[in-house]
Amino acid sequence: MADSKVALITGGGTGIGRACALKLAKNGYHVVINYSRSAKEAEETAQEVEHSGALAMVYRASVENDGEVLAMVDAALERFGRIDVLINNAGVTDFVDHSNLEGLTDEYWDRVMNVNVKGLFHCSRAAASALKKHSGCIVNVASVAGITGLGSSIAYAASKAAAISVTKSLARVLAPQVRVNAVAPGIVDTRWVAGQKDHVERLAAGTPLQRVALPEDVAEAVYALIETKFVTGEVLRVDGGQFI
Repeated sequence: MADSKVALITGGGTGIGRACALKLAKNGYHVVINYSRSAKEAEETAQEVEHSGALAMVYRASVENDGEVLAMVDAALERFGRIDVLINNAGVTDFVDHSNLEGLTDEYWDRVMNVNVKGLFHCSRAAASALKKHSGCIVNVASVAGITGLGSSIAYAASKAAAISVTKSLARVLAPQVRVNAVAPGIVDTRWVAGQKDHVERLAAGTPLQRVALPEDVAEAVYALIETKFVTGEVLRVDGGQFI
């Protein structure tokens, strides 16, 4: 077991995280699937991973809680003996119109920054030593919102801009043993956009590829960054050319 590569994926039970778990399992990785609330979906994803011939471990932890993150990494190492890849995918948002400045409460700011930025940092810090032992890598799931300032809210865009900044900082301090990159998806067809068909179709029509991303599209980009050994500190947009 110690010779098989292991990936830890936060928010791994649904959407992009689920697609990444299945992609890595099909390519020989055992997978640790983190979740905070989606227990049923995480267990279902674990079953699909094991149907691919890989091993799966499901672990509940809130990434904004440093103690829970440290316990999760310890549990993963106890089970598998190593961590080769960390995918920081866990994230939160709420849709707050950018003109609604009063709608961005302190509670919302704290929640989105704690999960999308501090959570990413907690996980990276906790896994750093294990990743260094096997020349591993980190891929952070950011967003084009962090580049454009657009997106579901001003706070969400700011959190993803911060995630991109942390990606570049970690790429410097964890080198040369650990590579750190990010993907920046545009709109992705997940439960986050459920019930917004008109909005999704309008955005799709404005892209050269004439569609929005599927979770599998993002997983392909994540896997490419895992496999590309001489790239670090980069942000790969996965937006169908929306912001060319």
